Amino acid sequence: MPRTELTALFEMIRSMPPLHSIAELRAALEAMIPFVNANPPPVGHVESGVVVGNGVHADIIVPPGAPPFPVLIYLHGGGWSMGSPAGSHKLTCQLCAGTGVLVVAVDYRLAPEHPFPTPLDDCVAAARWTQANAARFGGDAERLAIGGDSAGGNLSAAVINDLRNEIPFRAALLLYGAFDVLGCRRDYDQWAPEEDPVLDKQAMDLMLDAYFSGGASNDDPRVSPIKADLRNFPPACLLCGTWDPLLGDSRALHARLSGLGRQSELHEYDGMPHAFIQLPCTEADQAIATACEFLRTRLR
Repeated sequence: MPRTELTALFEMIRSMPPLHSIAELRAALEAMIPFVNANPPPVGHVESGVVVGNGVHADIIVPPGAPPFPVLIYLHGGGWSMGSPAGSHKLTCQLCAGTGVLVVAVDYRLAPEHPFPTPLDDCVAAARWTQANAARFGGDAERLAIGGDSAGGNLSAAVINDLRNEIPFRAALLLYGAFDVLGCRRDYDQWAPEEDPVLDKQAMDLMLDAYFSGGASNDDPRVSPIKADLRNFPPACLLCGTWDPLLGDSRALHARLSGLGRQSELHEYDGMPHAFIQLPCTEADQAIATACEFLRTRLR
């Protein structure tokens, strides 16, 4: 079960009226931004709204110190249908400050207005732009990692697979990602028999319906990246709570990568729900420290 410092938060979430649309989910997430972004660590500076593709922008978070800096492309969560770099500003600043990486936080377009494959295509375009332009901001594109949380973890793995012959990513930081997308919903009760207060079933259904509304197939490895050829996948760090309905996907991807002889580490956090890294708890601090150590090691 979750730590006591989160109990009041979960009780408050459960007391709220059910959310019945993507618009309502977006409004609820927007209301949480001040809470999850409280007290970010200082960084060098932030370049907001940089154009990185057709209709695609990014916030570029520059660490203090002298360049060149290793680079992390960060893809936010939100079920492919909500969220933005603003919603994960503190998290990306923590990764920037804790690792000394230049962070390119991508503001990809969202479903249902832009269902699959647009969010993924936007992230692929942003990765290509980053490789070509990171030096303008002090980044070293030879030391390039990609990562994200939830849907952003899914997109990160899919970008790696799409660009396997084009960009040699040094590392993949995958925070409670969805890697067999419809399998996550099918197996929800196996991993979260007590419904996750952060990612409930109704919200998951709304997000999946939005992302798949353009006719996507779960068997497409661009949708479910665990179904792709992973023989050249970069070193991966997977983090997930044991209350998270996506736990099975982190375990499955770790097992698949390990079975292929790829370098993969899996860190589980007892009793933690989805998105716990952005919540005020000891496990979040521990997970950030683990993520930063992984990036420092892989981007030397």
